[in-house]
Amino acid sequence: MAKRVQLVLNQDISKLGRAGDLVEVAPGYARNYLLPRGLAVHTTPGILKQVERRREAERQRLLELKKEAEAQKAALEKASRLAISKQVGENEAIFGTVTNQDVADAIQSAVGIELDRRTIAVPEIHKLGAYKVEIKLHPEVTATVDIQVVPLK
Repeated sequence: MAKRVQLVLNQDISKLGRAGDLVEVAPGYARNYLLPRGLAVHTTPGILKQVERRREAERQRLLELKKEAEAQKAALEKASRLAISKQVGENEAIFGTVTNQDVADAIQSAVGIELDRRTIAVPEIHKLGAYKVEIKLHPEVTATVDIQVVPLK
C-alpha cells in the first residue's frame, strides 16, 4: 500500500475539508487532482506554522464569540419579565399569536440587545399569561427569558 501524502487545502472541498485544513490523501489523488488544480499544496515547516497560527486565531475568535454570548445571557436573564402587549378577545384569548419577532422587539426595547429572530424559540402562546422563551445565543450558550403576555391598552 502506498504511503499517504500530507497536504494543506487552498479551497473548501466537500467530504475532504475546509481551506487551511491539513489533510492526508492518497498520492494519486494529490498528484492527479488536488495539486494540478491548485486546490492544495504540499506541506512544509513554514506552511505548517501558518496552519497552526490560523487555527489558534480561529480558536481565539470562537472563544471571544462565546464570551460575548455569555455576557448577553447574563444581561438577558438579569432583566425582569418582558411584557408583550396583544389584543385580547374573550376568555383571555389573544388575537393571533406571539411570534419570535415580537420577543426580539421586546428584548431590543428593554435590554438593548439586538437578536436574530431565528435564534428565539417561542412556545405556542394563545392566551394571556407568563411564558418561558429559549434563546440560542451560541452553539454552547442558551438563555431563558420570562415573558408576560398582557392585554393591549
